[in-house]
Amino acid sequence: MPGMQPSADEVIAQLRLLARPQVLSSMAQFGINPEGRLGLSVPEMRRIAKAAGKSHRLALALWRSGIPEARVVASLVDKPARVTPAQMDRWVRDFNSWDVCDQVCGNLFDKTPHAWAKAREWARRKEEYVKRAGFALMAYLASHDKRAPDSAFVRFFPSIRRGATDERNFVKKAVSWALRNIGKRNPRLGRLALAEARALRISTSRAARWIGSDAERELKNR
Repeated sequence: MPGMQPSADEVIAQLRLLARPQVLSSMAQFGINPEGRLGLSVPEMRRIAKAAGKSHRLALALWRSGIPEARVVASLVDKPARVTPAQMDRWVRDFNSWDVCDQVCGNLFDKTPHAWAKAREWARRKEEYVKRAGFALMAYLASHDKRAPDSAFVRFFPSIRRGATDERNFVKKAVSWALRNIGKRNPRLGRLALAEARALRISTSRAARWIGSDAERELKNR
């Protein structure tokens, strides 16, 4: 019947039709985990998700497939109001590549009512991609939540200071991203974020110094 929502198997079949295994090696050069991947672009995944329509049930089924592109589509078709903290914790444990982590956080998780609490909670975790997800959420909330007060973002600064000593590349880049996005919200937060960046730049931690310099470079000219 026209207008019927596709099943997860049908969506995955569409994804497989567009598979480009020849691009996986170049994706790996950007730190993207090629395991189980089909090689689709983000615009292709977005088109498939838009055609499929919103469905919490479809999202859960697509996630269970384990295919990275299907998981990105799951984040695009899910309904934020239906997402529970338990689902967020299950999905975040499955992250094994920075791009899926960031897509899910920016397409779905930051729109849930649990995003603020999960950002602080995950930023304390030890697992690399769970921790990255915490800071990615902070970055996306700074970009997407136009109604949040400045005080909500100031409360992220202690998490940023703690996370700044993590030497892992995908974590420290996310910490800098969070700090920079908070600073770009408005002039007041810009001044506060710049002060945080400058304090990190003179830290004894090599990772913190890198984050401080990276953030300062972008914020000082705003």
